[in-house]
Amino acid sequence: MFDVVILTEKKYINPKVKDWYIDQVLLEDKLLQKELEKKGMKVCKRDWTDTNFDWKSSKYAIFRTTWDYFERFDEFLLWMKETKHKIKFINSYEIINWNIDKYYLKDLSKNGINIVPTLFLKKGKKVSLKQLFTKTKWKEAVIKPTISGAARNTYHITENNFSDFEDIFQQIINEESMLFQQFMKNILTQGEISLIMIGGKYTHAVKKTAKKGDFRVQDDHGGKVEIYNATQSEIKFAEDCIEKCPFSPIYARVDILYNNESNPSLIELELIEPELWFRNNPKSAELLADEIFNLSLQIKG
Repeated sequence: MFDVVILTEKKYINPKVKDWYIDQVLLEDKLLQKELEKKGMKVCKRDWTDTNFDWKSSKYAIFRTTWDYFERFDEFLLWMKETKHKIKFINSYEIINWNIDKYYLKDLSKNGINIVPTLFLKKGKKVSLKQLFTKTKWKEAVIKPTISGAARNTYHITENNFSDFEDIFQQIINEESMLFQQFMKNILTQGEISLIMIGGKYTHAVKKTAKKGDFRVQDDHGGKVEIYNATQSEIKFAEDCIEKCPFSPIYARVDILYNNESNPSLIELELIEPELWFRNNPKSAELLADEIFNLSLQIKG
């Protein structure tokens, strides 16, 4: 029997070939496992698609590096529905189910959180990029699926070049719901700030900046990540995002950028499998282990 299963994807289970990126992924999981084991908890790491693993053999499963789920979304949803009856998820199934589709941003906006100006477009909607630019009067925009990660099918378009993207836009919206968001110019100069929150409290932050000529800040696309000291106002904004969330996540990452009026705006609230950069602040892995251990005590009680 195990106390906690750290969930990952297949390529991070004993990889034969490693590089700097895989090494840091393995380190992140190792840091958390080490802190959980310090609490006397029995821990293992498994691919979420592992059909040979008995999910009833563990009390908890914590989502960490399951970064292939948005490419296998239907399979992932089915697996969660089947597995939630066998093991307790961290964060919970209800949290993940809410957070998996970026429509959650609409809920947070209704609760008073400043988000990037966004139009939410349902799958199959009959609309053109020209109509969207006419409606919003924006000069620049970003289109992306509501269920995605690592900037998959994410494009920066303008009122002058949108016709070049019309075909790909129509192809995607016929298959997936999408977001049409106003482009925030500060992403090019100030980047995106990610604040890590454990138990609703701020632990540390990073700043992600895009490579020259790009707007995507993910390191998958050549972006740079550096340690960042968040300001008190940024921390307060992140705390408000957690407070206005309809759930109480054990861990979260609040991604913010400064909008075109230079006000902090939520770009994403990551509650499923966000990178948490434990390696920049190992104490945060200890705090997460504390939260999980305390949760297990509450349930026993």
